[in-house]
Amino acid sequence: MSRARRVACLLSCCALLLSAPAMGAIVEPPAVAGIPIDFILFALTLAGIAFFHHFTLPIALVGLAVISLFKIMFSPFAEGAGISGWIDHFGHEWVLLANLLGLLLGFALLSKHFEASRVPDWLPKFLPDDWKGALVLLVMIFVLSSFLDNIAAALIGGTIARAVFRGKVHIGYLVAIVAASNGGGSGSVVGDTTTTMMWIDGVNPLQVLEAYIAAGSAMLVFGVPAAIQQQRYSPIIRESVAGIVIDWARVFIVALILVTAIVVNVVINVRFNEISDTCPFIGAAVWVALLVCVPLRRPAWGELPAAIRGSIFLLSLVLAASMMPVHKLPDAAWRVALGLGFVPAGFDNIPLTALAL
Repeated sequence: MSRARRVACLLSCCALLLSAPAMGAIVEPPAVAGIPIDFILFALTLAGIAFFHHFTLPIALVGLAVISLFKIMFSPFAEGAGISGWIDHFGHEWVLLANLLGLLLGFALLSKHFEASRVPDWLPKFLPDDWKGALVLLVMIFVLSSFLDNIAAALIGGTIARAVFRGKVHIGYLVAIVAASNGGGSGSVVGDTTTTMMWIDGVNPLQVLEAYIAAGSAMLVFGVPAAIQQQRYSPIIRESVAGIVIDWARVFIVALILVTAIVVNVVINVRFNEISDTCPFIGAAVWVALLVCVPLRRPAWGELPAAIRGSIFLLSLVLAASMMPVHKLPDAAWRVALGLGFVPAGFDNIPLTALAL
């Protein structure tokens, strides 16, 4: 194709995209067998991430681009159709995305502060010498994930388990560690990205707290047999904690960041709710607390590149989920909630949370 034809083709595509807002005839999103194509594209993106987990970021970005182009050309946004609708939609969502970015990166550095405080090395001191020690360790992981990312809590718990069980950790106990780290964040608005999203969206933290009723019950159901199984497989031996010095400056930094995030979100949502959608106050507050504490202890800046890649991946999925025609979803009911609970076993739970919100 000649250069002139390529230019003409490009201009034609641009004209089509720019004229999309005028296409008032498109009201409902195009569908296949009653399922909006928007949802099909979103499901294909999640399936690609699930099956090709070594290429999660490229798949998420391509999925976001395809969904955006489809929405611009064929399926109107809630804010309008075409490019102007996409711009208005992004203008509505950018505060949520910026808050999430600030929290994700800030909490990644917070986790490293906590690890470097030597508190995880000190925790085995409180473990009993029988199967109850394995259970208490799961409870510790559960509690840690109430204010740390669940991956960080699982890694810390796994490190402790490897030490106290002499490197012999049963596969069933590893599963219990993962379950405890996920369950512990379910009732806390600062311990899990999905609950943090709900909090930013205006959900009362006390409503989220109710999740601990189910999570705590589940903790006993899987925790006791897993602890007994691990004790039979490799009995617990507590390592000496002599010589461990807690870095209280880092403990203070962790506490300050968490308290700052909670206070700012409560004040903004309760006292100044009318401006909460105009600026990413929560994410900015976390970073102000981090930077103020730099003279006390230097953050692990080397963690940021990986954290940024992970954050871009998650934010791409959240933005894609926000573009879905949610008015076509089933009405809220216990059957829908139960079915949705099984979906994250195969797909990422963060975009599904964005979709539910």
